[in-house]
Formats: sequence, C-alpha cells, structure tokens
Amino acid sequence: MITASAALRASVAARLAVSLLLWTTTAMADSSSVDFSAKLDDLWDFGHPEISEQRFRAELAHHPATSREALETTTQIARTQGLRRMFAPADATLDALVPLLDGVPVRVRVRYLLERGRTRNSSGDKVAAVPLFNKAVALSARDALPGADLYRVDALHMLGIASPTSERLDWNLKALAAATASPDQNTRRKWAPSLYNNIGWEYFERGDATTALDYWKKALPLREEIGNPTTIRIAKWTIARGQRALGQLDDAERTQRALAAETEKAGEPDGYIYEELAEIAIARGDAAAAAPWATKAWSLLKDDPDLRDGDPARLARLRTVGDPKVPAK
Repeated sequence: MITASAALRASVAARLAVSLLLWTTTAMADSSSVDFSAKLDDLWDFGHPEISEQRFRAELAHHPATSREALETTTQIARTQGLRRMFAPADATLDALVPLLDGVPVRVRVRYLLERGRTRNSSGDKVAAVPLFNKAVALSARDALPGADLYRVDALHMLGIASPTSERLDWNLKALAAATASPDQNTRRKWAPSLYNNIGWEYFERGDATTALDYWKKALPLREEIGNPTTIRIAKWTIARGQRALGQLDDAERTQRALAAETEKAGEPDGYIYEELAEIAIARGDAAAAAPWATKAWSLLKDDPDLRDGDPARLARLRTVGDPKVPAK
C-alpha cells in the first residue's frame, strides 16, 4: 500500500525541485538594477541542465579567464553538473576556481559557496554542506552588487534544506523574513512562494497538516501572478496533498483530476499526480480504483533517478498496488 510516509520522504526532493523551477521564470532582476548575475540567471533552464551548460560555456567564451564574469559563470557550470548528479566533475569545476577567488567581488565567492554547498548536499553530505551555506550567508552581507538579497536568501533557504531536521523550520522562517523585507522586488517575487511551500512541508512533516495547508495556500496566488504553468500546477498539487492529509478527499480528488486532465492535454502527464489519485482511492478504501492510477504512476516514475536511486521501495509499492492488466481511466 502507498503510505503517507512515502510522500513525506519525497518532500525534500520536491522542495528542491520547486525552488529550481522558480528560477526558470523569476530570476530576472529589476530593470533599474541589472547586474551580470541577472543576465547569467536568465540563461538557466533547470528542466534541461545540459542545455544550460551549453549556454554557460558559450557565455564563458566571451570573457577573460580570470574575470568576474568568467568565474561566476563557472559556478553555474558546476551547478548544471550537480543537477545531473555528476558530483566529481562539479567538484573539479569548483576546485579550479579556488586559486582565483582572492580579490574577486564578493558575489563570486558567495555563488562559489552556494554551489559547493549544493554539490555536497545533493551528494548526501549535508554535514559538509551546512558550513558552506553559513559562510555564504555571512559573506553576502558584504555584497554591494545589485541583487545581493537574492543570493543571501538562497543561502538561507539552502540551510532550511540541509540543516538538521530540528533547525530547518527556523532557517526557512528566517529566509522568508529576509525575502519579504527585501527592497528588491525580484527577491520577493522569486523567493516568497518557494519559501511558503518549504515552510508548509516543514509543518507537514511535523504532523501539522492544517498549518502546512495554510502556507501552501499563500503560495498559490503568488505563483498565479508569476504565470508559470508548471509552478502553478505544483502549488495546486501541494494544496491537494494537504487536503488529503486532512481527510478532505473530495476537494483533493477534484484538484488532482483537473491537474491530470490539464497535464495530459499539454502532453506532459505527471506520475506524481497519478500517485496521489491512487492514494486518494486507497484513503477511501477502494483498492480497485487505486490500481490503475498506481500503474500509470509507476510507468512514468520508474525511471525517475530520485525515486529509483533514493526510494526504490516507493516504486515497488506502486508496482504492487497497480495492476498492469487494468487500464487507468
């Protein structure tokens, strides 16, 4: 049987995925204060890190090897490698920067620390990641370039992911406070919905689905304002997840069915939506209705590296609940 705990184990990965997706559409700085970092962030396509790497390497070719622009671009090349779980190449890319970091703008060192920390975190070494993010927070206070708040909040938000469980909520709340207090519109626009999502998951994992749902509902209008279909769907999925936990099964099912129809129409069927529909059916005690949804979920998620490598038991449960002879409807 698919269990609520299975969804909890995926929540950290979900928070990371949401944070990455938000960069895709909200990383542009205010037109009055454009800096090279904003130009660099606009090159990101987090859904296709290999394409992003090609863009960054093309940008790198335009700058002297030891320039601020070249060094900062290299940090993002390392990030594309980390996203593809190419941790040794990511470390090697960052290692090449170390002898060049003395005397460079603070922004470069902040982004170096962020990417070194993300590499450590994604590779499973959270203990090593936390001091790197703490250094990035401290150093960002000296960053006088436009958009500095964006990267300070990024470091705080990463502490909300990599820190010990007991500390994550506090870090996320600090990140939210920093984001909402920032005079930089881009920082507020980018980070507030992501942090509402993350804080919601922290409460959810503590067993407080009611407070979690309140935070998730705050994120939705902000994502609708931005207008990115993917992050809007994620916000709706998350709200429905909270409703399922609270026994609001009709509302949860209505939302997930609408999302299933929307993603199928767009040619982007989503296994996590099907998994939730299976969960809802199980919560109703209807194993027969759950089976076809679980089968569809398994067929789409079986090759997902995060689940395949990080939670194979979850895939096995989907396979068990599903009946491959029964077509999903």
